[in-house]
Amino acid sequence: MGGRLRHVFWVIGGAALALSAGIVFGLSSSAPAQQPSASAAPAALPPGYIGSDTCRGCHEEVDQKFAATKMGKLFLKHPRNALEKLGCEGCHGPGKAHVEAGGGKGVGGLISFSKKDPTPVDQRNAVCLQCHQKTARLFWKGSAHESRDVACTNCHRVMEEVSERRQLAKATVIDTCAQCHVQRKAQLMRSSHMPLREGKMDCVSCHNPHGTVTPALLKENSVNETCYTCHAEKRGPFLWEHPPVMESCANCHDPHGSNHERMLKVAKPRLCQQCHVEVQHPTTPFTRTSRQFVLGRQCLQCHSTIHGSNHPSGKAYKR
Repeated sequence: MGGRLRHVFWVIGGAALALSAGIVFGLSSSAPAQQPSASAAPAALPPGYIGSDTCRGCHEEVDQKFAATKMGKLFLKHPRNALEKLGCEGCHGPGKAHVEAGGGKGVGGLISFSKKDPTPVDQRNAVCLQCHQKTARLFWKGSAHESRDVACTNCHRVMEEVSERRQLAKATVIDTCAQCHVQRKAQLMRSSHMPLREGKMDCVSCHNPHGTVTPALLKENSVNETCYTCHAEKRGPFLWEHPPVMESCANCHDPHGSNHERMLKVAKPRLCQQCHVEVQHPTTPFTRTSRQFVLGRQCLQCHSTIHGSNHPSGKAYKR
């Protein structure tokens, strides 16, 4: 009896296996053979556009420099959207009229982005803002640089590599900003200065040149908040707070550089005497004839915690 049951199970199992195989092979044989997909035809250019290959015919040297840049590699080899696929014409505009007119500077209505380009600055900047309008450029409209007709190409060089980062017009951030802010660069040469000359920071460590909602294009909400990003020990809160310190670090310090110690605006004790003229303290101005008394006239020799004190007896910032 057991042998018969095993025999029946074998027969049923074999039939089920044959049926499933037939279904699979039947479906596969009845399915139409897949043909290899033909390569997609290149997308047609919009009216008035001729393609970067045509531009390369006359501007071969410029094209080679641009192709080596980060932006050039993106536009010419790995475009991410329809605008980047236009290549050169994505920024300069349609070039058909330029070619048909025989080429040349100022022919065909192209935007050249040069200093002599008659295209208004706001229209030239609008080309860049097609892609670069977020994050740091969020407050570009109405900013100090935008209101003074500063063009993007005044600070950035797109067609060739000049700087290691940010495609700047000069080799460094400091040199780029110094094209206009010559006085600030000169202050960096003073004996007491921030470590900009040493390359540990640069102008954009504190400022956002593309616009902010704060004065002087500061990244933080105030002068003090900007300073606290590095000098956190001066933040407080303190039990005894020095009012000018809480108001602004720039009341006493010049962050761009000074010939006085600790980047003070005025030498001590004259700096303190601008606010404090106490009867019980020497108030003789700091002059050549009084230099022999300077050692005993440094206010900070006694008032050492001038930025604030947490000591119960630190009202005079001595502890």
